[in-house]
Amino acid sequence: MDLRHHGDREARPGLVDLAVNVRTAPQPAWLADALAAGFADLRGYPDPAQATAAIAARHGREPAEVLVTCGAAEAFVLIARAFTPHRPVAVHPSFTEPEAALTAAGHLVGRAIAAAPGFLLPDVDDEADLVVLGNPTNPTGVLHPRQAVRDLARPGRTLVVDEAFMDFVPGETESLAGIAGVPGLLVVRSLTKMWGLAGLRIGYVLAEPAVIERLRDQQPLWAVSTPALHAAVACMSGEAVAEATVAARETTAAREHLTSLLGTVPGVGVSPGASANFLLLHTADGVGFRDLLRGRGFAARRGDTFPGLGPDWTRVTVPPRSVADRLVAALKTG
Repeated sequence: MDLRHHGDREARPGLVDLAVNVRTAPQPAWLADALAAGFADLRGYPDPAQATAAIAARHGREPAEVLVTCGAAEAFVLIARAFTPHRPVAVHPSFTEPEAALTAAGHLVGRAIAAAPGFLLPDVDDEADLVVLGNPTNPTGVLHPRQAVRDLARPGRTLVVDEAFMDFVPGETESLAGIAGVPGLLVVRSLTKMWGLAGLRIGYVLAEPAVIERLRDQQPLWAVSTPALHAAVACMSGEAVAEATVAARETTAAREHLTSLLGTVPGVGVSPGASANFLLLHTADGVGFRDLLRGRGFAARRGDTFPGLGPDWTRVTVPPRSVADRLVAALKTG
């Protein structure tokens, strides 16, 4: 199983990209201005202080509880290097980079597998001293109740919650980002999904100050570029938060529209409970289904590189309604 396989490998020139879960809306002027300011300020070394303070204020945390990272992926590498768990467990199916980073750092990772159809939180080994999971989970889209996730925290355990897609949930109702004082809790966030900044690489970790220092000790100097830091400040503003709330509601409506349309396509099952900007589909022949999509102009993400799923699972990003209409029309052709 290739844990380093991601949706960008599925995208091809000329295909509508439903494989990469990054919002493709036009870049807002305030973000474009922030990036321009960042690129005009490249002479000096990056200073994360302003971005750190902005992130802390956004979540009601202290700056000492924030570490800005080169995307969420860097955060998982830092965690894998900073901790020496005896029994790390990854909850799957989920984003595979946390397990890949732990494995690369020499840790033997156990798995707790959530089962279809609901992919609810599975039981986790009581002996697990590091647990990592996504919320909402990629690729299932399932949003776990905040209390259920928080209950996984316990003395002697590091609990890593990947909230890369939480800003697609209206009101971020189940987020733990603003919850301080939970021993061992680390919340990882990303700004690349909502704001279309995958190429910029910007994310952050929220945790106890001692944990943040532990992670910072593993981070190279100047790991996050000045333009990315400018973008982080801008994305924490009240204007940005309000715009993200609107975008989350629009994504919810578009997801419901696509779900309804797919319900009219024979042989295509939609996994229930999705709360992000993608859907997990099940078909009798996933390989043939994705070949069909490619032949009709659409790229989709294979599911069999996610532990707990097989080749008959496919993830698709929720597109605008007009593209969803075209997708379903293509599936019904011939």
